[in-house]
Amino acid sequence: MAAPLQQSYPWTTSPFIACAPMRLIALAPLAVAVSEAGGLGFLAAGSDLHDLDKDLQRVTNLVKDSPISRVPSDVLPVGIGFINWGADLEVALTAVKKYKPAAAWFFAPRKLQDLVPWTERIRRVSESKTKIWIQIGTVADAVEVCKLCKPNVLVVQGADAGGHGLEHGAGIISLLPEVADALRAEGHGNTALVAAGGVVEGRGIAACLMLGAHGVAMGTRFLVSREAQIAKGYQEEIVRARDGGVSTVRSDVYDNLRGTTGWPSKYNGRGLINRSYRDFETGLPQEENKRLYNEVLKTGEDGWGIEGRLTTYAGTGVGLVTEIKSARDIIKEVTTSARRLQEHASRL
Repeated sequence: MAAPLQQSYPWTTSPFIACAPMRLIALAPLAVAVSEAGGLGFLAAGSDLHDLDKDLQRVTNLVKDSPISRVPSDVLPVGIGFINWGADLEVALTAVKKYKPAAAWFFAPRKLQDLVPWTERIRRVSESKTKIWIQIGTVADAVEVCKLCKPNVLVVQGADAGGHGLEHGAGIISLLPEVADALRAEGHGNTALVAAGGVVEGRGIAACLMLGAHGVAMGTRFLVSREAQIAKGYQEEIVRARDGGVSTVRSDVYDNLRGTTGWPSKYNGRGLINRSYRDFETGLPQEENKRLYNEVLKTGEDGWGIEGRLTTYAGTGVGLVTEIKSARDIIKEVTTSARRLQEHASRL
């Protein structure tokens, strides 16, 4: 199932692994480390593109210092992740034309039709070298976006995902095969599918491949990579947490406390439950909750934890994440495990 992705990204290994473009965390060191290890790293541009050129120049310098084999000479071996409801298309076009990233990942437009000019113009300025990835969370959106944009890759995000996603949706185990069936019925069966949401280790990867995915994207697992731009307290909470179905919650509380508002109403974020959320549940006024949040920001690592107040976005697979490793070691571990499981399944 990996062939379509490996043809586009010839330096990648099997199974195909991408690092999700986690805002403020997946920056040049992590994106490059993932691609160096045989995956596809994504630079998180998010909705504010002011640092995009600087970040892409840093990627370019890192790749120049440590070249990745089998990378086409006219392509930068990372993707860029855009949060489309806030990102500036003109700024994006300038960066894509200059650097020719391997992929552009679109997420959370105000309406799906908004992605048409993004798709057409990025393909044009990159001479189709930058492949179009579009993230969806429902079967209806999958069909519509394929009709509108004909993306190279559809990122199918299940409800177990950490960070931002649809407020309501299905888990990947039912969403992915239904999306695959619907696309085949509508004549879009050649679209590559990348599964996301709750996938953090080899068993989840193998399951997604059996369900019809051509690869997977992981976010929560790469939060504990050594190359992630992340606070030590945040990483320690990811390693500590267990039973993600009950220790995380999907809510807009954390956005309101952080001031990261503006998201379309159907989106919110999944994070670990902490004192901020429990105070919200017991009726603490938002203004007071936000004041306490801002006070804790000044305390550094002490702001994290069950009794802390700082936002710790994570998916429900967080309980399977138990140690901090390099991106290379993470990819080696999960791909080796997934291949072993695939071989075992083939003998059944």
